[in-house]
Amino acid sequence: MKLVPAITAALLAATASLIAVAVGAETLPEALAEAYETNPQLAVQRAIVRQADELVPIALGTGRPTLDATVAEQQNGLDFNNNGRTLSSGLTINQSLFRGGRTRSATNAADNRILAARARLRAVEDNVLLGVVTAYADDLRYAAVVDLNTNQVKVLGRELQASRDRFEVGDLTRTDVAQSDARLANAQSNLVIAQGQLNTARNAYARVVGHYPGTLAPLPPLPVLPGTSGQAVDLANANNPALVAARFDEAAARYDVSTIERERLPSVGLGLGANYQRFDGGGGGGRFVQQGGFFTQNAGVQLSVPLYQAGVVGARIRSAQAARSQSMEQIGLVGRQVAETAQNAFVSVATARAVITASESSVAANALALEGVSQENQVGTRTVLEVLNAEQELVVARVNLAAARRDEYVAGYTLLAAVGEAEVEPLAVPAKLYDSTANAARVRHKWNDHDTGVDLAPLPAPEPAVASKSVAIGPPR
Repeated sequence: MKLVPAITAALLAATASLIAVAVGAETLPEALAEAYETNPQLAVQRAIVRQADELVPIALGTGRPTLDATVAEQQNGLDFNNNGRTLSSGLTINQSLFRGGRTRSATNAADNRILAARARLRAVEDNVLLGVVTAYADDLRYAAVVDLNTNQVKVLGRELQASRDRFEVGDLTRTDVAQSDARLANAQSNLVIAQGQLNTARNAYARVVGHYPGTLAPLPPLPVLPGTSGQAVDLANANNPALVAARFDEAAARYDVSTIERERLPSVGLGLGANYQRFDGGGGGGRFVQQGGFFTQNAGVQLSVPLYQAGVVGARIRSAQAARSQSMEQIGLVGRQVAETAQNAFVSVATARAVITASESSVAANALALEGVSQENQVGTRTVLEVLNAEQELVVARVNLAAARRDEYVAGYTLLAAVGEAEVEPLAVPAKLYDSTANAARVRHKWNDHDTGVDLAPLPAPEPAVASKSVAIGPPR
């Protein structure tokens, strides 16, 4: 009766140990949050969005006034003699009154390019977070495979020693010992391969998250996935960011055509100017005469009507129309790719779940078979080879189960990425959401030419020599 309290105490201690490990382990949401905040690929795409934000003030600038100031001083000479000096200065204001609607059309094109850039940022976010999930699941998978192969090496090492002992007393043959030795060598090889795969997974994790993994918590349950393949395709067609970006690209290209077409329309501009001139000239007999300055003012309205532009505008319109045609075909191409990805991911999830069910049954059956074969070997009704085969089949079943669980999770997030849901808000990632609209609203109506933002400090440049030749590893060959 004293055994029961001892077992209970042991179970409680083991549970407390597991809880302590889980508390100290890094979770998938934490890894996703760190990647979202620090991943360079996301930072690159955010900078691209900020570049696109400036397209609107550039387009609006064509309809805003311009102000120019000029100052000039000219020394004149006649037969290499001083013939006077002229000082002139002026201030000119030009304002476009009508440009055929080009400013509005160009602004619409810029707005759509900003939206396309934001959609591409969503696509990069999907891919980065999918990469985090893949690296996280791979690390757990290969860590489990390493543990399984490590345990297999230990078991086969004991089997080999037992076979040698039984060979010494004549209970087994040399063939039995050789079979145990061969299986141990194969298990050691599998362990080395698994360790290499684990290192590769750790490197991938460091690339996307920013640090090497420590102890990782088990994968949480998958988010809600589309219920059918058709639903997945419908969601992807409506929400996939790459497809959304392609549609905004086509809209921008359509406005590009309109902008160039409007270059054939008349334009009207208003100009205001003020000038000051002063002449200090030489007089007769070498005398120097100072003369007073005078102001002039001018104002005018200019109408410009294009009559013939050497076919350049027509060529540019045709080029823009071809670019729009390319954008329309790109929508079809991306749509097919998105549908294929969504359908394949849905099938992969279903396949992985079926494999998990089969692998769980295989693990249970192989464990029972190994136990029976081992007992029968002890009474002489089973050979050592049969025991080794049973052990190998159990290890393979467990490795397959680990792989299937990884495949289900990665396929699930691939499906989420295809339908545009592998993002911070839908996944409730504990990270501050990047606002891709704030910068556009800030710069849209800026008029100041001297507001240039923050210029970053320069990075150290490589040595000039490496631009033209590589650095040899070791002595020249």
